[in-house]
Amino acid sequence: MGGLLSFLVGAAVVAVYVGGIVKFWRGYQRTNFQPGFVNRALLAALWPALLVVNKSYRQNFQKALKGR
Repeated sequence: MGGLLSFLVGAAVVAVYVGGIVKFWRGYQRTNFQPGFVNRALLAALWPALLVVNKSYRQNFQKALKGR
C-alpha cells in the first residue's frame, strides 16, 4: 500500500511540474523576459525554484499563466 501511495504522490508532483512548464511556455510572450529559445527553456525548467526566490519571476509567471 505504501508503494502505491508513493507512486501516486510522485506522479502528482511530476504532473504539476510538467503542467507548470507547459503553461509558462505557452504564455511566455506575455512576460517581460528576453525572447529566445534557451532563455525560455531555462526559465520554464527552473520555474519551481525561481517562483520561490524571485519576486519579479513570480509576477511574470502570473502574467504567463493568467495573461495579466
